[in-house]
Amino acid sequence: MATPDFIRTIRASAGSQLLWLPGVTAIVFDDEGRVLLGRRTDTREWAVIGGIPEPGEQPARCAVREVHEETAVHCEVERVVLVQAMEPVMYDNGDVCQYMDITFRCRAVGGEARVNDDESLEVGWFAVDALPDLNAFGRFRIKQALSDEPTWFETMTAS
Repeated sequence: MATPDFIRTIRASAGSQLLWLPGVTAIVFDDEGRVLLGRRTDTREWAVIGGIPEPGEQPARCAVREVHEETAVHCEVERVVLVQAMEPVMYDNGDVCQYMDITFRCRAVGGEARVNDDESLEVGWFAVDALPDLNAFGRFRIKQALSDEPTWFETMTAS
């Protein structure tokens, strides 16, 4: 994922210390029930589509923008699938970020899936029972997007 300009500005004064950032993930289905994935340039692995909202950008709008920017597919957000605070990530340059991910179930409404930026090597539609090698993050989000369960979030038990 390319680093947004506003984060570069923050890093100029904050250094590599932990940044708490919003993140969005879009689980996009087509009319055939296939899910849209991209093979990332940084990891060379297949992944669900996601990104970081710009300051003031609504999370659902960010999901729609990221899908189009990365895959040329137009989509509409149907619902929130899950909200989850992720574990901190340390990047190769020493920067540390922790993301609050909001995952949306989306429906494709147009466009032809193709590589549309420099973040992806390939993009494509996959049947949910024939997914390529995909990490637990992506698989869990696809599973939740297929479910009719309420929005998933981790709960705390009273002590």
